[in-house]
Amino acid sequence: MPGYFKKTLFALASLISFVSFILIVVAMGTPKWMTGKILCKTGADLVNATDPELVKFIGEIYYGLFRGGKIRQCGLGGRRSKFTIFPHMVKKLNTGLHVMIIIFLCVAILFSLVGFGFCILNAIKVPYRAINGPAGACLWNFLAGVFVVLAVTSFMAAVKLHHLTERIANFRENVFQFVILEERFEDCFWICVASATAHAVNLLLIAISGIHFPKIKTKTEEVNVTAEDIMY
Repeated sequence: MPGYFKKTLFALASLISFVSFILIVVAMGTPKWMTGKILCKTGADLVNATDPELVKFIGEIYYGLFRGGKIRQCGLGGRRSKFTIFPHMVKKLNTGLHVMIIIFLCVAILFSLVGFGFCILNAIKVPYRAINGPAGACLWNFLAGVFVVLAVTSFMAAVKLHHLTERIANFRENVFQFVILEERFEDCFWICVASATAHAVNLLLIAISGIHFPKIKTKTEEVNVTAEDIMY
């Protein structure tokens, strides 16, 4: 049976793995990975809008991995619309990269659950096989963290290098052209970053669990028994 200190560390690591699993699932299902401001360039050019008038042509956009929405401002008031990435819009995006982001997160979910199971196992007992022990728990947490990092990095590449926001904003816009004025990574993106950080914390906890702390020994005083003590 593992000691209380080791039990506590692996129980905490299992909790963190489960929380990471929940964070990734929530992030994937929420359409707030990216928000931004979009300028209706066509409408602004038609009326030669100056700086004070540009406000009438600045709308908003938000999106996640599966859906999103935008507010079009082309001089006649805001028009709200919602959209889904699959099945139509994904054809206009970098399909391979977008699908890879989703696959990376799905694999990270799987490894988070496996890491959760391994941490529970190590908190209950000392496994017979070394691969089922701290080394295995460390491996699955490492892989889960790596795949989350890959997903986050791929999403940043899609936004910055492949102009994801601009492509989404101009989807099925035959008359108006939109220009991106501002982009912000939102809560769901940072939730995935937090998930990767959680797995890094787990690696630290597992490493600490393998440290053998020296036991503190108390010196026992030697009792000197003399002949006088025996007489009394």
